[in-house]
Amino acid sequence: MENYFDVIVVGGGHAGIEACLSASRMGCKTLLITLSESTIGLMSCNPAIGGIGKGQLVKEIDALGGEMAKATDKTGIQFRILNRSKGPAVQSSRAQVDMNAYRQYMRNTIKSQNNLEIFEAETEKLIIESNIVKGVKTNKQDFFSKTVILCPGTFLDGLIHIGLTNKPGGRINEPSSKKITDNLKELGFNLLRFKTGTCPRLNKNTIDFTNLIIQEGDNPPVPFSFSTDKIIQKQVPCYITHTNKNTHKIIRDNLNRSPLYTGIIKSTGVRYCPSIEDKIVKFADKEQHQIFLEPVGLDTDEIYPNGLSTSLPEDVQIAMLHTIKGLENVEVIRFGYGIEHTVVDPTQLYPTLETKLIKNLYLAGQINGTTGYEEAASQGLIAGINSALRVQDREPLILDRSQSYIGVLIDDLTTKGTNEPYRMFTSRVEYRMIIREDNADLRLRKIGYELGLISKEDYTLTQEKQNGITSGLHFLKNTVVFPTEETNKKLKLINSSPIRKPTTLEELLKRPEIDFTKLKKLFELQLNIPEQSIKQIEIETKYSGYIKIQISEIEKFKNLEKIKIPSDWDYLKIPGLSREIKEKLSKYKPVTLGQASRISGITPSAISILMMYLKRIDRKNIA
Repeated sequence: MENYFDVIVVGGGHAGIEACLSASRMGCKTLLITLSESTIGLMSCNPAIGGIGKGQLVKEIDALGGEMAKATDKTGIQFRILNRSKGPAVQSSRAQVDMNAYRQYMRNTIKSQNNLEIFEAETEKLIIESNIVKGVKTNKQDFFSKTVILCPGTFLDGLIHIGLTNKPGGRINEPSSKKITDNLKELGFNLLRFKTGTCPRLNKNTIDFTNLIIQEGDNPPVPFSFSTDKIIQKQVPCYITHTNKNTHKIIRDNLNRSPLYTGIIKSTGVRYCPSIEDKIVKFADKEQHQIFLEPVGLDTDEIYPNGLSTSLPEDVQIAMLHTIKGLENVEVIRFGYGIEHTVVDPTQLYPTLETKLIKNLYLAGQINGTTGYEEAASQGLIAGINSALRVQDREPLILDRSQSYIGVLIDDLTTKGTNEPYRMFTSRVEYRMIIREDNADLRLRKIGYELGLISKEDYTLTQEKQNGITSGLHFLKNTVVFPTEETNKKLKLINSSPIRKPTTLEELLKRPEIDFTKLKKLFELQLNIPEQSIKQIEIETKYSGYIKIQISEIEKFKNLEKIKIPSDWDYLKIPGLSREIKEKLSKYKPVTLGQASRISGITPSAISILMMYLKRIDRKNIA
């Protein structure tokens, strides 16, 4: 194998997959280094893609030309739209997937990708010259490159805990990566320790589903990818059960054998996905906790009990499980475990995900302090794109908070940092009425197309969708119905109040009881509008007031984001700023005035001073 590449990606998890695919598809000669080719795309935790806030990330990955949504559509075995009864701003897609099929899909996709090679090895050290990365040293041979992307997941000095025993490991039965962790420390990176965990895997044939709550998926299932017409594979249900007082007693009685509560695990865990031990202690008043029994695939008897993440000893896990309805005689295929791993403080990154310490080195995924497949894949895609753009000497891609959930994710990490595993939620997104999952293609596909990651055919479909929305909204705004007896009789038939003055179809569509289909049928409208445009027309019309407010807020936000700050600025020489603010600005090196304003402790007066100095620089340049 040759030893020189444009881009080297270390790690074949969800971040590494999107990183190597995007870089190679943009024409860069790319190498993926992984401990084992067989574990590319392995889902370490739950067998699902998407969820609240996460579904939006997957849709955006797809709109930019990533692979996760397509893989989910090919291997998904239950699809659901969460928060369907709520407004479109918080609706999110989620799918159970066949874990083995998903892994095989991703592995085949990578193996068949042009410009992309795979090499099995352990990466031990970065090759650095004058603070510029030049390649990597592995336990087999050295490789050189223009850029490197590290996507090591939980493998950085990973330590697996089951009860009071622990052993090094990046995943169960897989080694941890100690040497590259030590190398990052030697290079001066500020490292943190985080903790995550997973649930035991159960034998489906030993579960009594008779009296459990069945949870079916949506029918028909709604695809993740904007390129997928429909889901054709078999769909299966999930089941719901609950813990009870007996379960909780067993857990409380054995907290002295829990690594979490005996001080063995000292790192910070996931706040929004706590272990069952944490739930019992922190929510002591709750008599039960919901458990989702999720199928791991169509050709396996394995069940994932979502909600039962634990690092308790094996005998306690068995005793606990046997108190739960339907699991009285369950057999465990693999026990749950906790894992501590090292992460890099993400404020040491630019919004491109390039490190500030080492030029041409990019970090993506759990190494940046996140948790979740979707968060990792989002970062991998952006790191891969920016790595390729650097190789091609083109301007970087930085998505801001008003454009995408991915923009919010990366801005939160690089501007504010995180002291616990970061998980995406709709509540983190200020402009969620504008950046919904249903319009991710309208927002981002043009960018993906210009990068060469979206086909002409797919981009044309997006343009047709946008044209349909534009023409539909124009028609509704400019078509008036009059308060005739016939009109009001039609409105009465659908339990809508009569009109007393000339009214546009747009005003009628704003009524909660009227949707586009009813409106079209009611007035026998002959409109040639693509089906995919209709939902957007309804949302744009019904939520126009909220949308206008957010557009106004985005315009103010954009004004600060447009003001760039020189990368070599010496904040210590700027009078009027406090020592604390000078130190923070020197540490974080904000790219724009907007990013500076979001750093904790940076005051409005400090932003005014920075703006004044930037204006002075502009005047000098003009002169």
